[in-house]
Amino acid sequence: MLRVLRQSEGGLRTVESEDITDRDWVMPPDAVWIDLASPTRAEELAMEAALGVNLPTREEMAEIEVSSRLYQDHGATFMIATLLTNSETEPRAVPVTFVLAANRLVTIRYDEPRAFSAFVAQVERQPNPEHSGVHVFLGLMDAIIDRISDVLEHASEEVEQISRTIFDPQRKGKLEVILNRLGRANMIMAKGRESLVTLARLSSFAGLADEIEHSHDCQEHLSSLKSDVQSLTDHVAYQSGNITFLLDAALGFIGIEQNSISKIFSIASVVFLPATLLAGIYGMNFEHMPELRVAIAYPMALVAMLVVMVAPIIWMRRRGWL
Repeated sequence: MLRVLRQSEGGLRTVESEDITDRDWVMPPDAVWIDLASPTRAEELAMEAALGVNLPTREEMAEIEVSSRLYQDHGATFMIATLLTNSETEPRAVPVTFVLAANRLVTIRYDEPRAFSAFVAQVERQPNPEHSGVHVFLGLMDAIIDRISDVLEHASEEVEQISRTIFDPQRKGKLEVILNRLGRANMIMAKGRESLVTLARLSSFAGLADEIEHSHDCQEHLSSLKSDVQSLTDHVAYQSGNITFLLDAALGFIGIEQNSISKIFSIASVVFLPATLLAGIYGMNFEHMPELRVAIAYPMALVAMLVVMVAPIIWMRRRGWL
């Protein structure tokens, strides 16, 4: 699908689902942002012809080498970042291409990052803005970083709730659920960090674009983006360490609970072993056992069993084992 943001008297307006494979299609002169969402190869080729540059394919976008993700070609600046998406259900990190060419922004993506739709709604509400491809690019970066910040903030709140639950004496068997929640929070942090690393590289490389390099305001805006990315990266590092600590604490509590269960069985074995010994002795069917002919032998055996059962309990309590 193709979405084009065009400059008009009332501000930016969106034109969607244009058929750029039509031979009669021409790049609108007032186009500011061309957003290619899950484009076909035919659409990619048509856009390459309109822009005069080669766009990266989906396979090339998946490359992890910095040289393959950040480069300039024929006066256009190509930047590929990994964005965090689908954080509510199954977090994913998906590549998105940003191209600054002829004072226009071109984006290529194969997913639906929420920051894109939020940014479009935001710019369409602004009356008579003077937008260029660079301004849209920087504004879109703001929206992306804001979205990552919101996701990380929500994950941090989840980690705080998990922390209170772990150290709550009344949690009663919630540790398995806690481990699942910790695993999901750690996944979000890991995907968020992956996204922030690529955005930090992108922010540094974007300053080489002619449209940004010769604009003091754009350079200032880009520096602000770098600071935001760095602060979020530090926050992710702190939360990752916190999650590791909570994971160790949860596993420690699981070990304590397992030891408590084992201790109960061990104490029961110690308590009942002497009584079992007595019962085994007097349960033998020998003819000459004098105690069998004593009238109070049975009560004495019961009392002896009770004594040998209670004595270990008293001894272990004095030792502090119970």
